[in-house]
Amino acid sequence: MHSQMPPLAPQQRRYATLGALLGWFALAVQLYLILWGRWVDQASLMGGLVRFFSFFTVLTNTLVAVAFTCAIKDRHSAGHRFFRSPVVCAGIATSIVLVSLAYNLLLRNLWSPQGWQWLADGLLHEVMPVAFLAYWWRYLRKGLLSFRHVLWWMLYPALYFAWLLLRGNVLGDYLYPFLDIGTLGVAKALMNAFGVLAGFVGIGLVIVVVDKGMARRISNQ
Repeated sequence: MHSQMPPLAPQQRRYATLGALLGWFALAVQLYLILWGRWVDQASLMGGLVRFFSFFTVLTNTLVAVAFTCAIKDRHSAGHRFFRSPVVCAGIATSIVLVSLAYNLLLRNLWSPQGWQWLADGLLHEVMPVAFLAYWWRYLRKGLLSFRHVLWWMLYPALYFAWLLLRGNVLGDYLYPFLDIGTLGVAKALMNAFGVLAGFVGIGLVIVVVDKGMARRISNQ
């Protein structure tokens, strides 16, 4: 495993530090906004915290922030090895690209965030996806991915969608309108979920193909 993680170059460390700061800042702003809204509505703050961690955007951006944080120091704990693994980071890159594409294609036109919410949305759905994809492209070792890795990465969104639909059935709150069984019906909601999952697989396949192409180019130099 250590052979996959050479010592960090100063430029990579600076990039990861900036990425971690932006990522945690964006998550903190979004958490504040949710909790403040709950406070104003005199609703449960614990419920707001649960709702915060129920969004795929938040969960995936948390993975991005953790990966950036683990890349700052040359440690070899199990957690650092996991989140600095090129295979794991490629899976996170696939997930955060899905976050950006799904938001911009399916959700952006449904509302118009203002102020701090506009800032949080921009960071979580545009800046962090581009930043982490660029990090994977520029700094992580290539040639370690295979198409079977896409199947492993797919477990994350698949389990999330299953949990989200179960949560929505119990609470009547599906979080994402394209998965709202109460409004769309079971067939349409499931079709949308499988469509997003297919998009994830497509992104993952592109990541693997790019990885293999970059590895061949490096080996031929």
